[in-house]
Amino acid sequence: MTPNRTPSTASRGLLAVLAGTMLIDALEVSAAIVALPTVAAHFHLTLTQAQWLVTAFAIGFGGLMLLGGRVVARHGARPVYLLALLVFAAASLAGGLTDSFAVLTATRFVKGGCAALTAPTGLAIIATGYPQGPARSRALAVYTLFGASGFTTGLLLSGVLAEHSWRWIFLAPAPTVGVLFLLGLRVIPRSRPPAARPAGYDLAGALCFTTALAALVTGITRLTDHGWTQPPVLAPLALALALLAATALIETRTPHPLLRRSVLAGGQMLRAAVVAACLNGSYLGLLLVITVQLQQHQDRTPLHTALALAPASVPLAIAALHSGHLIARYGTRRLITAGALPPCLGYLLYLRLPEHPGYTSAVLPTMLLVAAGFVLAFAALNTQATATLHPADRAAGVALYQSMVQLGAVLIPAATAALLQSHLPPHGPAPPSAYRPALWLITAVGTAGLLAALPARTRRTAPHPA
Repeated sequence: MTPNRTPSTASRGLLAVLAGTMLIDALEVSAAIVALPTVAAHFHLTLTQAQWLVTAFAIGFGGLMLLGGRVVARHGARPVYLLALLVFAAASLAGGLTDSFAVLTATRFVKGGCAALTAPTGLAIIATGYPQGPARSRALAVYTLFGASGFTTGLLLSGVLAEHSWRWIFLAPAPTVGVLFLLGLRVIPRSRPPAARPAGYDLAGALCFTTALAALVTGITRLTDHGWTQPPVLAPLALALALLAATALIETRTPHPLLRRSVLAGGQMLRAAVVAACLNGSYLGLLLVITVQLQQHQDRTPLHTALALAPASVPLAIAALHSGHLIARYGTRRLITAGALPPCLGYLLYLRLPEHPGYTSAVLPTMLLVAAGFVLAFAALNTQATATLHPADRAAGVALYQSMVQLGAVLIPAATAALLQSHLPPHGPAPPSAYRPALWLITAVGTAGLLAALPARTRRTAPHPA
């Protein structure tokens, strides 16, 4: 006879599903970065081709985030969440077993789209499944901890699995997500259909925006083989601009837009999104540079690369549970400004790259400075993004914020890969000067985030450079 589950047991099971899914979504990004050189060698790809492993997931995640919120509003959290888990597991199996890089890239986009469904839905389930007070606070703390730990987990897991086969990196999530799906069938609460469902999905707006991101990345990555004025570059860039214009037109004319004016009017949210996008994009660009440097030009193993990159993500996982105390004591604006500075210092430090940079003298200090930025600013950015939004706009505001953050993960790794490919020799060691164009781009993006993080008064009174 099966014993009856107590409410506390059901709550723990529900939290295990939500936190486990959050961890899987986070590890997908870091696992792909470490695996990128191995996959590129297997499929005989250039760096700009292989970088689609990273950007395809980010395009699916960021491009479909707003649509994911609309789908949940129309159909409820439980069916959407369970379906996303099932599709995610199937895509993981297909990606790990395929012999086609195009199929592998498509599965990465599908998994990003699934993450766009589970990320906002998980928070909605916590809001309805746990009573306000200590129970909900604990659930949110665990949920945040697992999300912050996912990046580190992905680094280490991919480093270990890549020693055997790159396929295991993409196959590994499938059984875990399958277990989460089966457990979710039992513990994710049923709820009544929403009383006031949105009238439409706004599929046209979502598809235009997502396709525009893919076209933009295509144009950027073709710059290494063609100039700015060549049709292979101009055509996708022109298509991207046209699709972005079409997205704006659709959002102003549709009766139920994904992007509401009341959300876009939040200057504080938009500024937080710009800072977060710069922080996220520059960090991923730096990880790509170091991964290529260690694996392709210093013959380091994927596991060694993962261990070298881990110090940038471990402190965030450790500090995640204490972020609320930091915000309460220092406020979001101070933490965001303070957090935007250390990564810039780390990027400048890495620009002084010797021919054979030592780990303790170059890589580790840079990783720790980037980690300090995330520890200080990550939670504060999330908090400030929705602090001034009306409660009715908060869900849409979170989705827009996350979409903009993913723009950094879409554009900066693609541009970094293009600069690396155009300056690095195809074989053998590379001089420090070959890495510097990519590092200057990363530093410029980090500096843009720092400028956006400065208080408005500081930005207005800052002296102009001579």
